Amino acid sequence: MNPQPEKQARRDRGIAALLWYGTWAASACIAIGMALDFLPPAGGQAGYRFVQAGVALFILLPVARVALMLALFLRERDYAYTAISALVLLIIAAGVLSGPQ
Repeated sequence: MNPQPEKQARRDRGIAALLWYGTWAASACIAIGMALDFLPPAGGQAGYRFVQAGVALFILLPVARVALMLALFLRERDYAYTAISALVLLIIAAGVLSGPQ
Protein backbone atom coordinates (compact mmCIF):
# COMPACT_ATOMS: atom_id res chain seq x y z
CA MET A 1 0.00 0.00 0.00
CA ASN A 2 1.34 3.42 -0.96
CA PRO A 3 1.09 5.97 1.89
CA GLN A 4 1.71 8.88 -0.51
CA PRO A 5 -1.97 9.58 -1.43
CA GLU A 6 -2.86 9.66 2.27
CA LYS A 7 -0.08 12.17 3.00
CA GLN A 8 -1.15 14.31 0.07
CA ALA A 9 -4.80 14.22 1.15
CA ARG A 10 -3.86 15.25 4.70
CA ARG A 11 -1.65 18.04 3.36
CA ASP A 12 -4.44 19.27 1.07
CA ARG A 13 -6.94 19.27 3.96
CA GLY A 14 -4.56 21.35 6.09
CA ILE A 15 -4.01 23.90 3.35
CA ALA A 16 -7.73 24.04 2.58
CA ALA A 17 -8.49 24.60 6.27
CA LEU A 18 -5.98 27.45 6.47
CA LEU A 19 -7.49 29.16 3.44
CA TRP A 20 -11.09 28.48 4.54
CA TYR A 21 -10.73 29.80 8.08
CA GLY A 22 -8.41 32.61 7.02
CA THR A 23 -10.93 33.82 4.45
CA TRP A 24 -13.73 33.72 6.99
CA ALA A 25 -11.62 35.55 9.58
CA ALA A 26 -10.64 38.26 7.09
CA SER A 27 -14.24 38.63 5.93
CA ALA A 28 -15.42 38.86 9.53
CA CYS A 29 -12.85 41.58 10.29
CA ILE A 30 -14.01 43.61 7.32
CA ALA A 31 -17.68 43.10 8.22
CA ILE A 32 -17.05 44.17 11.83
CA GLY A 33 -15.19 47.24 10.59
CA MET A 34 -18.02 48.17 8.26
CA ALA A 35 -20.56 47.70 11.06
CA LEU A 36 -18.50 49.87 13.41
CA ASP A 37 -18.55 52.65 10.82
CA PHE A 38 -22.30 52.94 11.30
CA LEU A 39 -21.92 53.57 15.04
CA PRO A 40 -21.57 57.05 16.53
CA PRO A 41 -18.17 58.75 16.25
CA ALA A 42 -16.52 56.37 18.72
CA GLY A 43 -16.58 53.52 16.21
CA GLY A 44 -15.13 55.36 13.22
CA GLN A 45 -11.40 54.83 13.73
CA ALA A 46 -11.85 51.35 15.16
CA GLY A 47 -13.93 50.37 12.14
CA TYR A 48 -11.20 51.53 9.79
CA ARG A 49 -8.61 49.49 11.73
CA PHE A 50 -10.75 46.34 11.49
CA VAL A 51 -11.11 46.79 7.73
CA GLN A 52 -7.35 47.30 7.42
CA ALA A 53 -6.72 44.12 9.43
CA GLY A 54 -9.11 42.15 7.23
CA VAL A 55 -7.47 43.35 4.02
CA ALA A 56 -4.02 42.62 5.47
CA LEU A 57 -5.17 39.12 6.36
CA PHE A 58 -6.39 38.56 2.80
CA ILE A 59 -2.99 39.69 1.51
CA LEU A 60 -1.10 37.45 3.96
CA LEU A 61 -3.09 34.27 3.26
CA PRO A 62 -1.04 33.18 0.21
CA VAL A 63 2.18 33.77 2.15
CA ALA A 64 0.81 31.75 5.07
CA ARG A 65 -0.05 28.98 2.63
CA VAL A 66 3.54 28.80 1.38
CA ALA A 67 4.83 28.84 4.98
CA LEU A 68 2.46 26.01 5.91
CA MET A 69 3.57 24.01 2.87
CA LEU A 70 7.20 24.53 3.92
CA ALA A 71 6.43 23.14 7.38
CA LEU A 72 4.46 20.20 6.00
CA PHE A 73 7.13 19.26 3.47
CA LEU A 74 9.80 19.54 6.15
CA ARG A 75 7.79 17.27 8.45
CA GLU A 76 7.37 14.76 5.63
CA ARG A 77 11.13 14.97 4.93
CA ASP A 78 10.46 15.96 1.34
CA TYR A 79 13.56 18.10 1.01
CA ALA A 80 13.16 19.03 -2.66
CA TYR A 81 9.77 20.65 -2.06
CA THR A 82 11.00 22.07 1.24
CA ALA A 83 13.76 23.87 -0.65
CA ILE A 84 11.32 25.12 -3.28
CA SER A 85 8.94 26.45 -0.60
CA ALA A 86 11.83 28.13 1.22
CA LEU A 87 12.98 29.72 -2.02
CA VAL A 88 9.48 31.06 -2.70
CA LEU A 89 9.35 32.55 0.82
CA LEU A 90 12.77 34.14 0.30
CA ILE A 91 11.61 35.66 -2.98
CA ILE A 92 8.50 37.05 -1.29
CA ALA A 93 10.62 38.47 1.55
CA ALA A 94 13.06 40.03 -0.93
CA GLY A 95 10.14 41.62 -2.76
CA VAL A 96 8.72 43.04 0.45
CA LEU A 97 12.08 44.36 1.64
CA SER A 98 13.06 45.88 -1.69
CA GLY A 99 9.70 47.52 -2.30
CA PRO A 100 9.02 51.23 -1.83
CA GLN A 101 9.51 52.39 1.72
